[in-house]
Amino acid sequence: MKAMSKVLALSVATAIVSVACASTGTSATTQPTTSQVGSQAPTTPATVNDSTPGTIPAGQEVDVRLRETLSSETAQVEQRFETTTVVDLVQNGRVLVPAGSVVEGVVSDVDKAGRVDRDGALALTFDRLHVNGRERDIRGSATQVFESRGIREEGTVLGAGAGVGGIVGGIIGGVKGAIIGAVIGAGGAIAATDGKDITLPAGSIVRIRLDSPVRVG
Repeated sequence: MKAMSKVLALSVATAIVSVACASTGTSATTQPTTSQVGSQAPTTPATVNDSTPGTIPAGQEVDVRLRETLSSETAQVEQRFETTTVVDLVQNGRVLVPAGSVVEGVVSDVDKAGRVDRDGALALTFDRLHVNGRERDIRGSATQVFESRGIREEGTVLGAGAGVGGIVGGIIGGVKGAIIGAVIGAGGAIAATDGKDITLPAGSIVRIRLDSPVRVG
Protein backbone atom coordinates (compact mmCIF):
# COMPACT_ATOMS: atom_id res chain seq x y z
CA MET A 1 0.00 0.00 0.00
CA LYS A 2 2.78 2.44 0.92
CA ALA A 3 4.55 1.81 -2.37
CA MET A 4 1.32 2.42 -4.26
CA SER A 5 0.78 5.69 -2.38
CA LYS A 6 4.26 6.88 -3.31
CA VAL A 7 3.65 6.10 -6.98
CA LEU A 8 0.38 7.97 -6.92
CA ALA A 9 1.97 10.97 -5.23
CA LEU A 10 4.60 11.03 -7.98
CA SER A 11 1.84 10.85 -10.61
CA VAL A 12 0.07 13.91 -9.19
CA ALA A 13 3.34 15.81 -8.97
CA THR A 14 4.15 14.97 -12.58
CA ALA A 15 0.75 16.19 -13.73
CA ILE A 16 1.24 19.51 -11.87
CA VAL A 17 4.68 20.01 -13.42
CA SER A 18 3.30 19.35 -16.90
CA VAL A 19 0.58 21.97 -16.47
CA ALA A 20 3.04 24.52 -15.13
CA CYS A 21 5.43 24.01 -18.03
CA ALA A 22 2.65 24.36 -20.57
CA SER A 23 1.66 27.73 -19.09
CA THR A 24 5.23 29.07 -19.33
CA GLY A 25 5.99 27.73 -22.79
CA THR A 26 8.60 25.23 -21.55
CA SER A 27 8.50 21.43 -21.63
CA ALA A 28 9.13 18.65 -19.14
CA THR A 29 9.97 15.00 -19.59
CA THR A 30 7.13 12.79 -18.35
CA GLN A 31 8.02 9.49 -16.74
CA PRO A 32 7.07 6.65 -19.15
CA THR A 33 5.17 4.82 -16.39
CA THR A 34 3.05 7.84 -15.45
CA SER A 35 0.08 9.15 -17.41
CA GLN A 36 -2.51 11.79 -16.69
CA VAL A 37 -6.07 10.78 -17.56
CA GLY A 38 -6.61 11.19 -21.30
CA SER A 39 -8.69 13.81 -23.05
CA GLN A 40 -9.39 12.14 -26.40
CA ALA A 41 -11.50 9.04 -26.83
CA PRO A 42 -11.18 6.37 -29.54
CA THR A 43 -13.32 6.86 -32.65
CA THR A 44 -12.01 4.50 -35.34
CA PRO A 45 -10.63 0.95 -35.64
CA ALA A 46 -7.08 0.65 -34.26
CA THR A 47 -4.18 -0.39 -36.48
CA VAL A 48 -1.83 -3.09 -35.20
CA ASN A 49 1.87 -3.20 -36.15
CA ASP A 50 2.29 -5.74 -38.95
CA SER A 51 5.87 -6.85 -38.24
CA THR A 52 4.57 -10.19 -36.90
CA PRO A 53 1.41 -11.33 -38.71
CA GLY A 54 -1.38 -12.54 -36.41
CA THR A 55 0.28 -11.09 -33.30
CA ILE A 56 -0.57 -8.04 -31.20
CA PRO A 57 2.84 -6.62 -30.22
CA ALA A 58 3.95 -5.54 -26.75
CA GLY A 59 3.20 -1.85 -26.28
CA GLN A 60 -0.03 -1.96 -28.29
CA GLU A 61 -2.83 0.08 -26.73
CA VAL A 62 -6.35 -1.36 -26.61
CA ASP A 63 -9.48 0.57 -25.61
CA VAL A 64 -12.06 -1.34 -23.56
CA ARG A 65 -15.37 -0.47 -21.87
CA LEU A 66 -16.13 -1.45 -18.27
CA ARG A 67 -19.18 -3.67 -17.83
CA GLU A 68 -19.54 -2.74 -14.17
CA THR A 69 -18.79 0.17 -11.85
CA LEU A 70 -15.49 -0.03 -9.96
CA SER A 71 -14.81 2.12 -6.89
CA SER A 72 -12.01 2.26 -4.34
CA GLU A 73 -14.73 2.51 -1.70
CA THR A 74 -16.14 -0.97 -2.38
CA ALA A 75 -13.65 -2.91 -4.54
CA GLN A 76 -11.61 -5.77 -3.09
CA VAL A 77 -8.09 -6.91 -3.98
CA GLU A 78 -8.22 -9.82 -6.49
CA GLN A 79 -11.77 -8.88 -7.50
CA ARG A 80 -12.30 -9.85 -11.14
CA PHE A 81 -14.20 -7.77 -13.68
CA GLU A 82 -14.97 -7.79 -17.40
CA THR A 83 -14.60 -5.25 -20.18
CA THR A 84 -15.27 -5.31 -23.92
CA THR A 85 -13.10 -3.92 -26.72
CA VAL A 86 -14.44 -0.64 -28.11
CA VAL A 87 -13.15 -0.80 -31.70
CA ASP A 88 -11.70 -3.45 -34.01
CA LEU A 89 -7.95 -4.13 -33.90
CA VAL A 90 -6.89 -4.36 -37.55
CA GLN A 91 -3.67 -5.65 -39.10
CA ASN A 92 -3.11 -5.33 -42.87
CA GLY A 93 -6.87 -5.02 -43.41
CA ARG A 94 -7.62 -8.10 -41.33
CA VAL A 95 -9.55 -7.85 -38.07
CA LEU A 96 -7.45 -9.54 -35.38
CA VAL A 97 -9.73 -8.65 -32.46
CA PRO A 98 -13.34 -7.70 -33.24
CA ALA A 99 -15.02 -4.88 -31.36
CA GLY A 100 -17.02 -6.33 -28.47
CA SER A 101 -14.43 -9.00 -27.56
CA VAL A 102 -14.18 -9.66 -23.81
CA VAL A 103 -11.05 -8.63 -21.90
CA GLU A 104 -10.90 -9.76 -18.26
CA GLY A 105 -9.17 -7.81 -15.54
CA VAL A 106 -8.42 -7.94 -11.83
CA VAL A 107 -8.20 -5.31 -9.09
CA SER A 108 -4.58 -5.75 -7.97
CA ASP A 109 -4.58 -3.10 -5.23
CA VAL A 110 -7.02 -0.78 -3.43
CA ASP A 111 -6.58 2.31 -1.27
CA LYS A 112 -9.75 3.71 0.27
CA ALA A 113 -10.02 7.46 0.78
CA GLY A 114 -9.08 8.55 4.30
CA ARG A 115 -10.36 11.32 6.49
CA VAL A 116 -7.11 13.29 6.30
CA ASP A 117 -5.51 13.94 2.90
CA ARG A 118 -5.75 10.40 1.58
CA ASP A 119 -6.95 9.91 -1.97
CA GLY A 120 -8.77 6.78 -3.02
CA ALA A 121 -7.01 4.61 -5.61
CA LEU A 122 -7.47 1.45 -7.65
CA ALA A 123 -4.81 -0.57 -9.48
CA LEU A 124 -6.24 -2.42 -12.49
CA THR A 125 -4.43 -5.11 -14.46
CA PHE A 126 -5.69 -7.24 -17.36
CA ASP A 127 -4.88 -10.91 -17.90
CA ARG A 128 -7.30 -12.61 -20.32
CA LEU A 129 -8.54 -11.90 -23.82
CA HIS A 130 -11.42 -13.80 -25.43
CA VAL A 131 -11.30 -13.62 -29.22
CA ASN A 132 -13.01 -15.75 -31.85
CA GLY A 133 -14.09 -18.33 -29.28
CA ARG A 134 -10.63 -18.78 -27.73
CA GLU A 135 -9.05 -17.47 -24.52
CA ARG A 136 -5.60 -15.88 -24.57
CA ASP A 137 -3.41 -14.95 -21.62
CA ILE A 138 -2.30 -11.32 -21.67
CA ARG A 139 -0.44 -8.87 -19.43
CA GLY A 140 -1.63 -5.30 -19.52
CA SER A 141 -2.34 -2.27 -17.35
CA ALA A 142 -4.47 0.88 -17.54
CA THR A 143 -2.86 4.03 -19.01
CA GLN A 144 -5.84 6.35 -19.61
CA VAL A 145 -9.51 6.62 -18.69
CA PHE A 146 -12.43 8.28 -20.51
CA GLU A 147 -16.02 8.81 -19.40
CA SER A 148 -18.85 7.57 -21.59
CA ARG A 149 -22.18 9.34 -22.10
CA GLY A 150 -23.91 5.99 -22.06
CA ILE A 151 -24.93 3.10 -24.28
CA ARG A 152 -27.58 3.23 -26.99
CA GLU A 153 -29.04 0.12 -28.64
CA GLU A 154 -26.00 -1.89 -27.65
CA GLY A 155 -27.41 -5.31 -28.52
CA THR A 156 -28.19 -4.33 -32.10
CA VAL A 157 -24.98 -2.45 -32.74
CA LEU A 158 -22.71 -5.10 -31.23
CA GLY A 159 -23.90 -7.68 -33.73
CA ALA A 160 -23.37 -5.41 -36.72
CA GLY A 161 -20.33 -3.51 -35.47
CA ALA A 162 -18.15 -6.54 -34.89
CA GLY A 163 -18.54 -7.53 -38.53
CA VAL A 164 -17.99 -4.18 -40.21
CA GLY A 165 -15.48 -2.52 -37.92
CA GLY A 166 -18.12 -0.34 -36.32
CA ILE A 167 -17.74 1.47 -33.01
CA VAL A 168 -19.56 -0.16 -30.12
CA GLY A 169 -20.00 -0.01 -26.37
CA GLY A 170 -19.62 3.35 -24.63
CA ILE A 171 -18.88 5.11 -27.92
CA ILE A 172 -22.42 4.55 -29.16
CA GLY A 173 -23.73 7.17 -26.77
CA GLY A 174 -20.74 9.45 -27.26
CA VAL A 175 -17.85 10.19 -24.94
CA LYS A 176 -17.66 13.08 -22.49
CA GLY A 177 -13.87 13.03 -22.35
CA ALA A 178 -11.45 12.62 -19.45
CA ILE A 179 -12.69 11.52 -16.05
CA ILE A 180 -12.01 14.64 -14.03
CA GLY A 181 -9.99 14.51 -10.80
CA ALA A 182 -8.01 11.36 -11.55
CA VAL A 183 -4.42 10.52 -12.40
CA ILE A 184 -2.83 7.21 -13.47
CA GLY A 185 0.51 5.94 -12.17
CA ALA A 186 2.69 2.88 -12.64
CA GLY A 187 1.04 -0.52 -12.76
CA GLY A 188 -2.37 0.85 -13.73
CA ALA A 189 -2.92 2.68 -10.43
CA ILE A 190 -5.82 5.13 -10.88
CA ALA A 191 -6.04 7.72 -8.09
CA ALA A 192 -8.44 10.49 -7.17
CA THR A 193 -6.90 13.92 -6.64
CA ASP A 194 -9.52 15.45 -4.36
CA GLY A 195 -9.29 13.33 -1.22
CA LYS A 196 -12.24 11.19 -2.27
CA ASP A 197 -12.65 7.63 -3.51
CA ILE A 198 -12.09 7.06 -7.21
CA THR A 199 -15.15 5.71 -9.03
CA LEU A 200 -15.18 4.43 -12.60
CA PRO A 201 -18.82 4.10 -13.73
CA ALA A 202 -19.95 1.18 -15.89
CA GLY A 203 -19.39 2.23 -19.49
CA SER A 204 -16.15 4.09 -18.77
CA ILE A 205 -13.47 3.58 -21.43
CA VAL A 206 -10.11 2.32 -20.17
CA ARG A 207 -7.05 2.38 -22.40
CA ILE A 208 -4.81 -0.67 -21.80
CA ARG A 209 -1.15 -1.04 -22.73
CA LEU A 210 -0.10 -4.65 -23.41
CA ASP A 211 3.18 -5.56 -21.72
CA SER A 212 3.80 -8.70 -23.79
CA PRO A 213 2.91 -9.84 -27.34
CA VAL A 214 -0.30 -11.82 -27.86
CA ARG A 215 -0.71 -14.36 -30.67
CA VAL A 216 -4.34 -14.29 -31.85
CA GLY A 217 -4.26 -15.52 -35.45
